[in-house]
Amino acid sequence: MKTIGIIPARYDSRRFRGKVLADLCGKPVIRHVYEGALKSRFLDELVVACDDVRIKRAVESFGGKAFLTSTSHKTGTDRVIEIASSIESDYVINIQGDEPFMTGELLDSVIDALYEDREICMATPIRRIISSQELSNPGVVKVVVDKDNFAIYFSRSCIPFPRDSLDLQSLLKHRAFYGHIGLYGYRRDFLLGFNNLPRSELEEIEELEQLRIIANGYRIKTVITDYHGVGIDTPKDLERAVEILKRNV
Repeated sequence: MKTIGIIPARYDSRRFRGKVLADLCGKPVIRHVYEGALKSRFLDELVVACDDVRIKRAVESFGGKAFLTSTSHKTGTDRVIEIASSIESDYVINIQGDEPFMTGELLDSVIDALYEDREICMATPIRRIISSQELSNPGVVKVVVDKDNFAIYFSRSCIPFPRDSLDLQSLLKHRAFYGHIGLYGYRRDFLLGFNNLPRSELEEIEELEQLRIIANGYRIKTVITDYHGVGIDTPKDLERAVEILKRNV
């Protein structure tokens, strides 16, 4: 079996242009992601799929591998599919280019789920929500799962909704609510057919691609982890990441 990791990286992000090249304690964000992913025990190859030569040059400057993709792609998944279609493999891991605290352990937990059951077409990590602010934040995608940890639904809203309690912080002490981590593992054959699946109303309303898979009758295996990263969506997120790194030095 061969498993490749692909990091989609876009320069013109809406909220933070050039964020993957932003300096984070002496290294660009994309380098933190790349070096974290390299610690995986299961990845056979790791590449960056980017839309701008500045990203490609930055990755190659620290010894990484990068490919330029079409500038017309609307999503990171589209960028991953373009590269995955040209590299033979059994599994493809879509690694977010703005997650500087990415760990090999997190990647391996997703890959291990795919290896355990070859019928699984997709796996993704989730983690327990620990604050009421996260629970009510639409930027934190919530997920509910069945008894076998397959996803039932993803939402920007609080799910399950606590009908009888408005004290969310107290509720979190006694009930498990889960947030989604934007890392995706696919069987390559399933990923290459992803764009042939019709978009659903659920996906269009929530603006969550993974709902296309559920709406079309496929199952997503979730892996519960302790990972709590910081995605770099805004300059303030970058400041938080700097603080975290300095505390851990």
